[in-house]
Amino acid sequence: MKALTIVPGKPNSAGVQDVPEPSPDYGSILVSAVELGICGTDFELISAEYGWPPPGSDHLIIGHESLGRVEDAPSGSGFNKGDLVVGIVRRPDPVPCLACAVGQWDMCRNGKYTERGIKEVNGFASERWRIEPNYAIRLDPSLADVGVLMEPASVLAKAWDHITRIGQRAEWKPKTVLVTGAGPIGLLAALMGAQRHLEVHVLDRVASGPKPQLVKQLGGQYHTGALSNLGFKPDIILECTGVASVIAECMYQLGNDGILCLAGVSSHGQKIDLDLGTMNRTMVLENQVIFGTVNANRSHWEMAVKALSDADRNWLRGLISRKEKLSNWQKALERHPDDIKVVIELA
Repeated sequence: MKALTIVPGKPNSAGVQDVPEPSPDYGSILVSAVELGICGTDFELISAEYGWPPPGSDHLIIGHESLGRVEDAPSGSGFNKGDLVVGIVRRPDPVPCLACAVGQWDMCRNGKYTERGIKEVNGFASERWRIEPNYAIRLDPSLADVGVLMEPASVLAKAWDHITRIGQRAEWKPKTVLVTGAGPIGLLAALMGAQRHLEVHVLDRVASGPKPQLVKQLGGQYHTGALSNLGFKPDIILECTGVASVIAECMYQLGNDGILCLAGVSSHGQKIDLDLGTMNRTMVLENQVIFGTVNANRSHWEMAVKALSDADRNWLRGLISRKEKLSNWQKALERHPDDIKVVIELA
């Protein structure tokens, strides 16, 4: 079968090649791949910023934003042929740590977890893949054309889950949420803010194209320019750019009792000056919280199913800018000005 692979540690080694059929060691459910989402993590893997092959192999099948249909599943697995499924990405460490032992592998304490298509386990960028029943998520057929958004949606479901938990430290009724960055992560963050009946604001450097319209369709307000020009201090900020200067602005502009969730991953070497004294004073006196989040456990994937199921399908389709065939995978890596989410068709 065909698969998109890299040699971890070797820049620009990506290519489609013939690989063996997926081993039953990867799970008892055999899935025929339908689509694969491309994100910034894949670009970083291809450029050799990180990535680890499976033990005993030089190559890694990449891909962690999956969508497929069950081709074969054992009786008693809870799955049937034809079911639409996505695969959970992370696996608990073998020790296991305190968090992994109770299914919270997204909060792994020792870093010995593995991840499909990223860290020591082959991913979903192949014509067929296998999955364990406990790590497969069934989707309603109505999500067939947008189900590939499940992985990024799970990350935002976790972010909102933790924001809610932190907010419950006291009586708290937030009204405003600001999302910085209108990529797939940012727009899904905005969607979930709208589903919570908050006043949604999205800040991005792009002034035209589909992004402003998508925010407007949520009932939100779209902004460009400096965050300090908003005219208010948000109760919640979801920072989805990873840009150091934007992160700093968010820290200074957060409202009283506010919560800032850092969901964007920064590149190395972004150095800026910070007035840590003022920042500390503000955080202490105004009971602010800044926290980071990554990945998701099964409960968050299930929350993501509900978020996508409750969303307008046409709006979700608007997040998918274009689809490319596996044979034209290089085109999926091209950066187009109006791109939000690019998908590779594997079927």
